[in-house]
Amino acid sequence: MKVIMIGGVVVGPKVSARLRRLNSDAEITIIEKGTLLSYGACGLPLYVANLVPQLDGLMKTSYGVLRDTDFFQSQKNAKVLTQTEAIKIDRVNKKVLVRHVVTGVEETLDYDYLVLGTGAIPSIPPIPGVNLGQVFTLHRPQDAQALKEFIKAKKVKHVTVMGSGLIGIETADALSSPRLKVALCEAESQVLPKLLDADMAQLVERQMKLQGVDIRLSCRVKALEGDAEGNVCRVQTEQGVIETEAVVIATGVRPEVGLAREAGLTIGITGAIQVDEHLMTNDPFIYAGGDCAEQRHLITGEPVYIPLASTANKQGRVIADHIMGISARYAPVEGTSVLQAFELNIGRTGLGEAEARKRGYNVVTSVSSGLDSTHYYPMHANITIKLIAEKEDGRLLGAQVCGLGDGVKRLDVLATALKFGAKVADLIDLDLAYAPPFATAIDVLIHAATTLENMRLGVAQGITVEAFLSRLQAGEKLCLLDVREPDEVAANPLSVEGTKVIALGELRERWEEVPKDSLVVTVCGLGIRGYDAACMLKGKGMNQVVFLQGGLSVANAYFDKI
Repeated sequence: MKVIMIGGVVVGPKVSARLRRLNSDAEITIIEKGTLLSYGACGLPLYVANLVPQLDGLMKTSYGVLRDTDFFQSQKNAKVLTQTEAIKIDRVNKKVLVRHVVTGVEETLDYDYLVLGTGAIPSIPPIPGVNLGQVFTLHRPQDAQALKEFIKAKKVKHVTVMGSGLIGIETADALSSPRLKVALCEAESQVLPKLLDADMAQLVERQMKLQGVDIRLSCRVKALEGDAEGNVCRVQTEQGVIETEAVVIATGVRPEVGLAREAGLTIGITGAIQVDEHLMTNDPFIYAGGDCAEQRHLITGEPVYIPLASTANKQGRVIADHIMGISARYAPVEGTSVLQAFELNIGRTGLGEAEARKRGYNVVTSVSSGLDSTHYYPMHANITIKLIAEKEDGRLLGAQVCGLGDGVKRLDVLATALKFGAKVADLIDLDLAYAPPFATAIDVLIHAATTLENMRLGVAQGITVEAFLSRLQAGEKLCLLDVREPDEVAANPLSVEGTKVIALGELRERWEEVPKDSLVVTVCGLGIRGYDAACMLKGKGMNQVVFLQGGLSVANAYFDKI
């Protein structure tokens, strides 16, 4: 059996490793256009930030061996052809024409099965100046090395990042420091527009601003301008000019499908190669996986393009198994994606609120805040969780997390719940691990689920910070009832007009002081006491009462807009 892998970063090496375990006699060949094999591209921002001291740290195994040509030949018994470009696929005769980049010599290789792992390429906007000097992408190890060396050698003090997706945010985080100012330009009205809803993105934006990033939202870049030496020195945007010393283009990637298209393989509506559940293309002898192939979404059933290293690795195993006759399938994805930047743990799974509404779901959402461990454990931190569910039956549709605390642990639970079609009520019953260093006695995830289920059933009425501010700015008379303790209020007083302060412990005796002629919005630090206060006032016969979802841990990201 002859199996050829085109692409040697993720899918190719994974297929070869799994295939060798299953078949000791298979002839395995990896074709890679570049010089490097099997590197962790997701770690490039960490290298730029000096969290990975040496670039080859991204190319080594967990036991310290470099994953180079010798590694694959000696440990996987795979033939590796680096600096070799596949230029044509002959599907009828099952051959691949390749060209050796250094010599220009071409040769034809026979295959029984062909695996396309051609990956993705940076999506460069069609604007003037993108080919100037000191304009970088962050896609390959060489890109990260060039950027890092340039900043160090030139003692750069200002960099502009175009795009606020995962790579854009991680790059801004890696570069930002007291000595280096970062301006971030995003064409959309929020950061992380494909990852988070606007309300959760607001939490990220606030943290970035606190750490000195110059965020320019709804700011489309029109052109890059160069100096006399041909190096970028200025960014022309719809909001004006940014003087800069370097630009990092982080406006996303697109699948590399030229070879597949020329061979007559079906390209899906996402622009990536269309595959079935076994990662097989429309040719039964050709598979595709990783950043060049599309997936299917678990909730909607629609084709999606979500390039992730974790996806590519899992797909590589499925491909190898299916080649060997094992009935493996790659399950639909939930779009689970996470990042760590500006000290925040950020992520999502499933559908966002806007996406769910666009697809016709009648949704109910909640935004809840809590601690990732007990308040008396010295390293506790806050997490904000947004849940999206169907109004009728409470089926979970999606979730998003953001905070200094360990939100990714909770997100993994929520991704698992989505996988098995859980309802919000099911989350409340989860037997999650508890000890003070890891969680509160009622985990923040369970608190979030309880809040949403109470709202879905009409037991509790909450209001989002966005909705509250919208009504306030429209001139509606509102009473913001602050039920925090006096020392909390003194440390962070609210400047919102119409605020009344009565600590929760005093509210039962002083509830008659609360205005009856307007909507009362109860608020505290995390939202739990605000909910208690709303329930208490309703018990006293006050019907115009809601609690502010997420408390001030969310609202503080908005109040500077008042």
